[in-house]
Amino acid sequence: MKITNLLELNKALEEDLLLEVENSISIDETIHLKKGQKLIGTNDNVFLSFINGGSIELEGDNEISNLSIQTTPSKRAIRLKSNLEDLGEIKLKDLTITGMVQILTKAPNKYLDVKIENMDIVSSDSRNYPQRPMKYGVNVYQGALTIYNYNPDKESLINVDIDGIKLGRKNAPVIGSGVFIGGLNDDTGRIEVNNLVTDDIYSNGMIPTGQPNLITGAIFIVQSTNAKNILTRGNTVTYGTNDMVLDVWGKVEKWVVEKPIVSYGQSAIGFVNFGEVDYFKANSPIKTYGLGARGFNQYDGTIKEAIFDSIETVGEGSIGMQVSKPVGKIEIINSVKTKGSIGETLVKGVIMELAADAISIKEGGVVENLVIGENLEVGGKEVVAYHVDKGQVKKFSLNGKIIAEDDSSQEVKIENYGETDTTDIKEYL
Repeated sequence: MKITNLLELNKALEEDLLLEVENSISIDETIHLKKGQKLIGTNDNVFLSFINGGSIELEGDNEISNLSIQTTPSKRAIRLKSNLEDLGEIKLKDLTITGMVQILTKAPNKYLDVKIENMDIVSSDSRNYPQRPMKYGVNVYQGALTIYNYNPDKESLINVDIDGIKLGRKNAPVIGSGVFIGGLNDDTGRIEVNNLVTDDIYSNGMIPTGQPNLITGAIFIVQSTNAKNILTRGNTVTYGTNDMVLDVWGKVEKWVVEKPIVSYGQSAIGFVNFGEVDYFKANSPIKTYGLGARGFNQYDGTIKEAIFDSIETVGEGSIGMQVSKPVGKIEIINSVKTKGSIGETLVKGVIMELAADAISIKEGGVVENLVIGENLEVGGKEVVAYHVDKGQVKKFSLNGKIIAEDDSSQEVKIENYGETDTTDIKEYL
């Protein structure tokens, strides 16, 4: 049915499967798409305004495409409301949105395929939704785009394909996390991500300074999620306290980053992995600016191979790279540089003091092969450029120099290093 006004829209919602909207419409309450219904704009300027903070509810086998949708930023522009076990396929394509998009399944919802293509969420605030994963001493805010399998049934599954998602704007980020994809816990709520392609993402958790048990992520692959292929082709930037840029609690098979990874907030991290990553490559720099903001951390799980263009941190306590679990090959094509001394930062839900070392290998950390293409440099006081602290680096190579600018700092410090051979280090001093 061709739709030009609210009366025709309400009639079509009761009678038709294909709803073609020709004109912009102001809507005073939430609308519900029944199973199989499609809501499609017939031209490039169709705008649906939910003037009282309403949303579009989906029941299953729905499509929304070629529309601009606006609700109150703290409300959900698109969400699920269904009692079906099998929700079929939900397709969201060519959408510009103000407000959160939340695809959250719970019992009896059991099976769902989500396909997203070319979605732009201009503004949203996802902090007020109570379902938050909790692990490693922290809770996580949901995101502007949230795909969340909240069903405790071990057989429940969401399959996800996303080709083009854009969130926020430079210096005008979405509030909360950005892309949030995850399950209920480690054992239930499975999600399979076949492809996740992201464009520019800007997010700010708006978390108070000093809050130890709350975090966000611009792109957050949460527990019970297996992501086969992630391509981050746009800038990915966070602005707030405890805002991770890239964070993994689940499993990632391949992740390639094309543009810079940047954080401006306190206790932020460019890339932090608590899960399992087979292959990660950042073709542009990781840069962090803020007290205790680090470049790359491996705190749990493992990573088989990671390649970084470069890592640069600015701020007290801002470590370049820290590893406390066994990993495979880590390669920095250019340099790791830090400009900071000792400062406070968040580690697994606890505020701790850390020194802004360039490389820090902690107890439990084992690196099979560490390759540095250029320099390891520290510019602060009482820090170390290459610090093996009760950990182990089995093979080390560096094509540049190890540099500590301040007299109070050290180029190399190896403590209780196990099998690490210091003779491989001395030639670089």
